Amino acid sequence: MNHKMHKRILISFSIVVFLSSMLFSQVPVERSKDKIVISGITYYLHTVKKGETIYSISKAYGITSDELTKENPPALNGLKEGQSLRIPEKIVGTDPVSQAGSVLHSSRDENRFIYHKLQPGETIYYLSKKYSVSENLIVQSNPGIDINKLPLGYEVAIPRRELMTVKENFTTLQTQPYYHKVINGETMASIARKYGLTVRELRRENRDVRFPQVGDYLRIPGMNISAEPAVVPAEADTLPGIAEESVILREKPSEYTRVENLSGSFNIAVLLPFYLSENSARTSIDSSKMVKGKKVYSYVTRSDDWIYPRSLGFVEMYEGILLAADTLRALGLNINIHAFDIKNDTVEVLQLIRTGKLDKMDLIIGPVHSANLSLVASYAGNLGIPVVSPVQLSNNTVLENNPYLFMAGSTLEVAQKAIAKKMGEYQNSNIVLIHSNSEEELQNISSFRNLILSELSYKMPLEEIRLRDMVFYSRSVFGNDSINRLSQALSERTRNVIIIASEDTPVMSESLTNIHTLSRKFSVDVFGYPGMRFLENIEHKVCFDLGLTIYSPYWIDYNQKDIIKFNADFLAKFLTEPSEMSYAWQGYDIFYYFISGLALHGKEFILHPEIHYPDLLHTEFDFRRRSSLDGFENQKLFLIRYSNNYELELINNEEIVNKN
Repeated sequence: MNHKMHKRILISFSIVVFLSSMLFSQVPVERSKDKIVISGITYYLHTVKKGETIYSISKAYGITSDELTKENPPALNGLKEGQSLRIPEKIVGTDPVSQAGSVLHSSRDENRFIYHKLQPGETIYYLSKKYSVSENLIVQSNPGIDINKLPLGYEVAIPRRELMTVKENFTTLQTQPYYHKVINGETMASIARKYGLTVRELRRENRDVRFPQVGDYLRIPGMNISAEPAVVPAEADTLPGIAEESVILREKPSEYTRVENLSGSFNIAVLLPFYLSENSARTSIDSSKMVKGKKVYSYVTRSDDWIYPRSLGFVEMYEGILLAADTLRALGLNINIHAFDIKNDTVEVLQLIRTGKLDKMDLIIGPVHSANLSLVASYAGNLGIPVVSPVQLSNNTVLENNPYLFMAGSTLEVAQKAIAKKMGEYQNSNIVLIHSNSEEELQNISSFRNLILSELSYKMPLEEIRLRDMVFYSRSVFGNDSINRLSQALSERTRNVIIIASEDTPVMSESLTNIHTLSRKFSVDVFGYPGMRFLENIEHKVCFDLGLTIYSPYWIDYNQKDIIKFNADFLAKFLTEPSEMSYAWQGYDIFYYFISGLALHGKEFILHPEIHYPDLLHTEFDFRRRSSLDGFENQKLFLIRYSNNYELELINNEEIVNKN
């Protein structure tokens, strides 16, 4: 054996010993003395310390790893020092429990599992092919460990094939849950009655579904694939408030609503962060110059066309609103717009409400911050005044118990549902989710993964689904190994679908670059969140080469006459043209849609916005709500692809999610 080979073996052996010692030497864990009460349930609040693992923590509290991760889903993606875990006091035991499939495999079950010792170069994908079981089943059989970071010689539990359900006919699998496909006009209440359930039971089984839409699949508790639905009379459901939760949809017009010959007078309040005081300051202090190592301060006079940067988008939104008002005035309406400068300050909103200036409004647009929006929506709702949230919010909880509130910008949840449905077309592919390890993304990636699994499990057995997620780490952390990690998650034998499940700029840009490099070797289809439309620091040639597909909240056809006219009017009035991402388009469409709807249909439009279908500039509105007690969220998205002829194209416009 030559010297180089001998040295290489010693290094490899040292790494194995080091990793093994890291894995098997558990840091002692002490139970926390801190407790909190959430919704009447008492929890231990455990702060993760360096070296603690899911296994060691769960053992200290006398619970299983599954119980720990069930209460703390982000823990499935690894623990971080300082991370807070909540552990229900009622399940905490007095003695440590054995962990099925744990790091030490203290409870070996040779009848159910084969214990395979890892060899150099072996991966989960390799083991799934070797033993003819899915990667998901292998991961589920080894809870509480990061299965992709195990040392050589570690024994991985592989479920024995003969104990798995025969997959001759998917429709007869007793281990699969029964799913109900939502059809037009159905609600949570009507579906629950159909299967003899309460709405609460149905919601508990489908926690990731807030607004069931046509084509959604709802999991029916207590039933499997082969069972027949239990049809019971409506009076069997005695939960109070069921009638109030029912949402009856009117038929959507098959053609655009004609907006002409209007009459009436409307008062509209616009509550946006204009930053008037900041915009009124025409001088600034320049401290960029240095003399003898000291900063030199000087006053600089701003140009007449200078606009405070943080207000620019909302100024453009207001400009779009003004143009829409001009269009509707020309059709016969009398419109009065009352603009208010409302930033992220609840005091400003409360003062405005107390003045009574909003009491006589027919429509309120804004504010843009959730806390202020909630205050205005609650107050205006009591007066029967519709309120429109004009921008995207991080979540849709503000809609609860605000029946007069409309969210014009869809939350990320809507895009996730659309992507999950699209994955039904890729059931035989290798699907990879790329996301960051931020706490917010780790929390919502679990529900997104469940949406995809629910869609795919309707078409194929769970054990055959190939769905994995990969935490993104930048090149500054892993260097060239960043692309190698992604390469190991892809398959050379099947189609790969990569979903960049993040709107963080580094995740999007670096992932696209890595995928582009690997696309020479692998067959890939790439999907991204709506935020990718706003990504600037990426060579767009990469997007076109990959055929990147995005569910976008807007689509602008610059060849259309109304788009050409809008740009011309905007230029004539404001001496510039709006960019594709400008809020001006949104301002115009919101104002035109709601005021024309009120003018044509009156208050009925607020209860049933689906009856109004005007031709807008850059979007369509498909407002849905969970119950008659809640507000509406726009469900409309456009499926956009970066085509190989270096143009953006609109795909299957007639089949886009939630379009009837």
